[in-house]
Order: sequence, then structure tokens, then C-alpha cells
Amino acid sequence: MLEWKAAADAAAEISGAWAREGGPGGAIALFDAAGVRAAVSGGLAAIEQETAFTPDTPGRWASISKHVCATLLLREGVPLEAELGTFLPELPSALARVPLARALDMTGALPDLMEALWQQGTPFTASLDAERLFAAVLRLPALCGEPGEEMAYSNTGWRLAQRLLERRTGRAYAQLAAELFAPLGVAARFVSDESEVVEGLASGYWREGTAWRRGRYGLNFSASGGMAGSVMALARWLSALMAGREELVGRLTRLTAPRAFADGSPSRYRLGLVATTQGDLEVIGHGGSLPGWCNHFLLVPALGVGVAVLSNREEDALGPALRVLAALTGRNSPAPATRAPEGLFAAEEGPFWAEGGGGAISFMGATESLVEDGTGGWRSLPAYLDVQLRQEAGGALVGRFGGVARRLLPVPATTPFDVRLAGRWRDERLGVEINIDTDGTAHLPWPVGGIVSRLVPLPGGRAIADLRHGPWRHRSCFWLVQEGILRMASHRSRILAFHRMP
Repeated sequence: MLEWKAAADAAAEISGAWAREGGPGGAIALFDAAGVRAAVSGGLAAIEQETAFTPDTPGRWASISKHVCATLLLREGVPLEAELGTFLPELPSALARVPLARALDMTGALPDLMEALWQQGTPFTASLDAERLFAAVLRLPALCGEPGEEMAYSNTGWRLAQRLLERRTGRAYAQLAAELFAPLGVAARFVSDESEVVEGLASGYWREGTAWRRGRYGLNFSASGGMAGSVMALARWLSALMAGREELVGRLTRLTAPRAFADGSPSRYRLGLVATTQGDLEVIGHGGSLPGWCNHFLLVPALGVGVAVLSNREEDALGPALRVLAALTGRNSPAPATRAPEGLFAAEEGPFWAEGGGGAISFMGATESLVEDGTGGWRSLPAYLDVQLRQEAGGALVGRFGGVARRLLPVPATTPFDVRLAGRWRDERLGVEINIDTDGTAHLPWPVGGIVSRLVPLPGGRAIADLRHGPWRHRSCFWLVQEGILRMASHRSRILAFHRMP
């Protein structure tokens, strides 16, 4: 039996806390296949003008936009198993051979363009349009691995999907999205970048100490994250998708069809959607994050119900969505991790490392909260990375990260910095140069003045760099592959290869 009142009360408690704080807030909608059943809101859409955030306040959907792009690909009959080079022959050969479906289900090994640029010294606040970013894609020298081996989140495939859709149809992506939404009465739209006016759009904020700062994302949004609309619009769209209204007959089934790795094992990431469980229920959802925005929605197709959270504050949105869904379905929320791993861990070789703390795990810089798995281990409720792990008696972490089996050993706090990493290094393919001092200080590229990072040592000629910009943090591993060759890798970008300079 569904508990609509209990769910609405839980949503009101969350939004009420936003309102009492007097800062940014958001809105929460409850819906079924017939439409929106309840919506609440709290906090401010614009702190400077003291404008209230309402259920009809437009916000940025961010990565929730991805499954809209997948729906358009299905609508246009694009063959998903064809290689990217079939549609975009100018792509570098490594990228061209990736099947479109693997570019969409995050197993394509495509470097995430934002992180690749960040590693090269271009921050996400830089104002770069679609053409300049596509030119950057054409310069990507390699994949992060073999397609099908690992789930590693990347927006690049979705950026390319937009381009191939526009090339195939001869119509702008914004027009394609408008054609999809109009018959459904969904007041949402695609916007290319932050300069495009959206009437009534809330501002995004992130917290620095006790102050709220405006979030900024200068890169072209692309189909990976460019939809804008209110939580009511999002709920109406998701309701229509569950009901299969108009052109959406069977679409949710196609979007959520099981996907597998190259070895045949199942992947939780589908076509812009993630499949997980809450008790005995399969739950479909996705998160969305831009600087100052954190959103999440969850659907239970078997019950025909869902929850959407849209907030203009840089805080977790999955937790509130799970709490409201638990109240609605009468199931307990997954138990937060207890005795979860703490400290730093690393594989015996390669750039694979993790850090545990506060009931969460960061793997190569990709962070997910952990819950109990019922067998003495932990799992993520994947917003961006599926994690399943346990800790051995000796302290090693054993499990699967993004579908790949890993064994990570504890890193002693006394691990010294390996001075073999010191020197001047350059990636000639991309024109990127770094300098590492013998005391473990790295001087990384940045438009003005560079960035200085105190490296965290790992055994075996490896160390972790820490790049911070606004509300976001990027952590990459340097590792000495062999004398004179240094690689740099994060979870989403593993393409930089440096040679020692005289």
C-alpha cells in the first residue's frame, strides 16, 4: 500500500529545513503514472532578491538530461550498436571504434572532456562553446581503456550523441527536445550554456564556510546536462515516461533494458539511467550535478510511482529522494554504512586507489556514499559509480568498482614520497607540462599562475594530486610507468602521458 501522506510529510520536513535556514532551497515532487500527486518547496531561488523557490521555479536538470537524449536517439531510430565513427567519421580512430551504446552506458572508456581539460589546465568555469569543445574532442589521443571492460562515468559520449543527432536530422537539438516535450505539455527546454536566458531560472549556490557562493559552469552544457525546467515539469515528464504516453510507448523499457560488460556480467548503468534496489523493489533513477545544483529522481516502475528532487544548493539530493521514496513505499531506506573503511588504499600497481571516510568511498576521485549490503560488506546506491566491497582481516579492500574486480591494500601513513617522480615532465601530444619538486610539490598547468598541489604519496612510484576549483575537487594519480614515462589518471580521464624533460 502506498503512503502518499507519509511521503508528502517527509518531503515537507526536508523542504521546511531549507526554508528555516533562509538560504537556497529546492522543490520535491511525488508522482505516479497519472500525474503529479504532491509537490512542496522551501528556501530561496535567488538569495540576492529573496525570491522564494516554488515547485514551478525552473532549475538546471544537469545530468538528469541524459535519458532525454537517449529517448531522442530511440525516437529517431539511431542504431545504437553502430560505432561512433559511422556517424562522426572525423573522430580520432580510438574514439571512432567505440559503439554508440557503450558511449551511452558509460562502458565506452571515453575520457570525460571536462576532466581531461581540467588536467590540462582549463577549468570548468572557462567559457567554451560547442565547436571549441568538439575541437578538443578531436584532439583526444586515446581512450581510458578497452570499451566494455569498466563503467567509468563520462559526459563525452552524450556530447557526441547530440552532434550526431543534429547531423542526422538536420535540426538543432533544442528543436528536437521541444518536439518531444510539446505534445506532453512539459514546460522544459534545452539550453546550450549559461548565457542563454531561461525566464525565472533559479541561481545555483555552493557553501564556502558559512557563506553561499554562486555556482558557475562556463562550458557548453550539451545533451549531457543542458535541460532546464521546474520540478513539476520533471515530474510530468517522468510520469509520462512511466505511462508511455504519446510517443513514449515502450520507451522506459528500452531505456532500462539490461546492459552488460564485455565479459557478460551485468552493469547497473543503462541508457542515461541507473538501476538499483530498495528492499525488494527495483528502483530506476539518476542524479544531476552542476556547480550550485544537486538533483535526483527515483522511479519504481513496478508500482508506477516516483520522486523528484530539484535543488539549487550543492548538497546531496539522493538521500532526500531515498527518504521520501521509503516513506511512500513503506520500505526502509538502505542502512547507512557502519564500520565502513577508513583511510587510504591502493592497488599493488597502476593508478587505482581509494580513500574511505564518513561512510563514503572515493575511488580514483569518484565518490559514492556506502550502505550495508546485508552480507557484512558495503555497496553504493550508484549516482555515478557502482561499488561493491568488503574488507579483509588484514585491512585490504576487495570488491568491484565500476564492474572491475580490485584488491586495494592499506597505504601506511609513513609512506615516503618517491623522488623518482620529481622533475620536469611534458605530454607532447597535448602540449601539457608539469613540474614536480623533490619535496612532493607539484606545479600543474593553470591559465593564470598555475596550481600548486602537495602530492599524497602512494607506494611504487605513485602519488595523488589534488586540484580544487570552486565547489569541486579533482584528484588524479601520477604513476611512474617506467623510467622517463609518467602517467596521470583519474576515474574519468586517463589519457595524459608525460616524458621527462632535460
